[in-house]
Amino acid sequence: MPFDTLLPLTALLFAMVWTPGPNNAMLSASGAQFGYRATVPHILGVAFGFPLMLFAMAFGLGEIFLRSAIFQESLRWVGAALLLYVAWKIATSKRPGEAGARRRPFRFYEAVAFQWINPKAWAMAIGIVSTFVTGNNPLLEASIAAGIAAGAGITSANGWAWFGVWMQRWLNTALRFKIFNLIMAAMIVMGIALLFLDH
Repeated sequence: MPFDTLLPLTALLFAMVWTPGPNNAMLSASGAQFGYRATVPHILGVAFGFPLMLFAMAFGLGEIFLRSAIFQESLRWVGAALLLYVAWKIATSKRPGEAGARRRPFRFYEAVAFQWINPKAWAMAIGIVSTFVTGNNPLLEASIAAGIAAGAGITSANGWAWFGVWMQRWLNTALRFKIFNLIMAAMIVMGIALLFLDH
């Protein structure tokens, strides 16, 4: 992959993974509720899961996906429904120690699997593959794109989780905790709305 392609690919991936979206909202909410150490499996799952998905798309799955309009629509609606459920769970979550509070953050494999029903992840993967992957050397191109995504993803996932941890000192009342969770849930809902408007 030539440097004049590599540079914009890197810039675009960093911009995409750092912008607000379902992963980042969930990581912040997890950092705020469970702390950094407990959120690490979630961080690693996101940082590994999206590059794995991007690799698969760049290596050939993307061609199948782009040719199947029914699959695209089904995934879009199923993903949106699941994300709305996640947004509702975040919006209604209770502070640690309260009755009914969530007992644990995402596990590694749950965060990896979540990427496959995350409409933003699919939109990012399709955009990257259709713009930067030529198909001349699928294994190399897929590996490069996934490697850059992993580097960008680990910085973003850590950054958003630490943002949540940092917010813990401000979230010392039930009202503030509720406002924070409502904002994180709203970020997810807005992300879904934007994906549907762009379609």
